[in-house]
Amino acid sequence: MSEGRSLAYSIEILDEFGADVPTERLNAAIGWVLAQHAAPPGTGVTLVVAGDEYVRALNAQYRGVDAATDVLSFPAEPLPDALREALIEAGDPDALHLGDLVIAYPYTVQHAQAAGHALDDELTLLAIHGALHLLGFDHDNAANQAAMWQAQAEALDALGVALRVPQFTFDDEDTGDERR
Repeated sequence: MSEGRSLAYSIEILDEFGADVPTERLNAAIGWVLAQHAAPPGTGVTLVVAGDEYVRALNAQYRGVDAATDVLSFPAEPLPDALREALIEAGDPDALHLGDLVIAYPYTVQHAQAAGHALDDELTLLAIHGALHLLGFDHDNAANQAAMWQAQAEALDALGVALRVPQFTFDDEDTGDERR
């Protein structure tokens, strides 16, 4: 369990990538996002850095997309208020578990190289992006995307990361269909 701005969150790194992943920087990125968006003290987030096939299988199972992607976010199911309060009083860390993030490391390495980005910066962007999804941000239409990209840019600026992500264009505002 790591501490960041009095907000506890956990990061799990699969052994095959552990030495190459900037865990302190990713901790700082997630912690900054949680603090900036007033997540309660003790909020938990798990980050798994995995291989492309693992992420592809999750993407197929949960989103119906049989392809690797850079990051997936899995928000935790909200607990009923009474149960949540009882667990908080008992000191149960799962009471404030926000959700899980999964980053595809090889996919991210290739994307960073193709875009000319430093790998640490790309991983930081994905941690920020995923954490924002856990907090309810989305980019399913132009208005939501503008709010999410603004929050993402603020986090990147605060953490000294000069990357910017181009916005998607949308075919139809009513359907939210994205076109990249």
